This record gives sequence, structure tokens and C-alpha cells, in this order.
Amino acid sequence: MTQRTQRIDELLRQEIGQALEREVTDPGIGFVTVTKVETAPDLSHARVWVSVIGSDERRKEALAGLRRAMPYIRRGLGRKIQLRRIPELDVRLDDSLVRGTRVLQIINDLEAGRIPEDVGTTGESLPTPVPRLPHEGDVQPEEAVPPAGPTPRKKRPWRPDRGPERGSDRGSERGRGGPGPGARPAKGSSTRRPR
Repeated sequence: MTQRTQRIDELLRQEIGQALEREVTDPGIGFVTVTKVETAPDLSHARVWVSVIGSDERRKEALAGLRRAMPYIRRGLGRKIQLRRIPELDVRLDDSLVRGTRVLQIINDLEAGRIPEDVGTTGESLPTPVPRLPHEGDVQPEEAVPPAGPTPRKKRPWRPDRGPERGSDRGSERGRGGPGPGARPAKGSSTRRPR
């Protein structure tokens, strides 16, 4: 995704959200939030992700109302935004907020020692964890034992009689830092002392 496409996505998200808030009066749509817009690089079509608060029946009704309103919104976008092509708008239901809330609810239930509610939800794409209760004969975790294998080598301290360390700048003017402090400039260098 290019930076231009990202800017167009954000602009479309803002403009579609404002149009739904101010211009569309369909009571079937209700409270809708545009969460994301994904535009094709050639601007031929765009997916509009929306979040709807309410039951499944309410979401389906709002999605149908949004699909009816998209041609009107697209014409309005053509008047507001100067693009060479206003994309076809495809509305999709964004259930990430609902799923995120569900995950947080499961985590809170597990931390409190309760069995998560609604374990048998149909159509759930998230795995439902089951709490692990302690049983007789369980082994208590011991202190962590370091893994067997070769130990990492320690870096040797630098000693002047061994020469420069590998990867260091000592003894070399080709390093990033150039000569060390107090070094004399090379012969013929253009650095002069101030008079």
C-alpha cells in the first residue's frame, strides 16, 4: 500500500462517515461507525468496513440500508473530493470490535476464576479457552534451569599489547570516528590551526 493510497483511504473514511452522519436519513441504518476503508491502487473499488451496535438482525438491517445508500454517498464524494475516479463502494461488516470485547470478557472471566460465559456461541471464529484447575499429583513448577549446550563466549578486554579489537576503531583511521583524541592530522591535510 502506497502513501497516496493510505491518504485516500483516510480521506474516504472521513468523508463517508460525515455523509452518513449528516446527509443520510434512512432510519434503518441507525448508529454506524466507518472503521476502515481499503482502496484498490487503481481506484476502481473500495471496501468500506463499518461497525454497527446491536443484535445480528439489527446489523443485517443496517448493512442493507448502507448498501442502498452507497450510490448516493458516492455521488456526493464526487462533488467533494477531486480524484480522477471515485471508487465503487463495497460495504462490509467489521466485527473486530465485537470479537475484541469477547476476548477481553473471556480473559476477565479466567482471571476471576470463572468459566467463560457463552462458550457454545455458533459461528465463533475465536478459540474458547477452558480454565485449567489444579489437580492432585500436579507438579509445582521449579526454578528455571538454563538449557544445556555451549555457553556464550565472553568478550575479552582490550589490551594494548594485543593490537586493535575486531570491529573497533582503535589503531585505525578508517573507522567511523576517525583518529582518536590528540592524534595529529595526516601530512598534507587541509586543517589549519587558528591564528
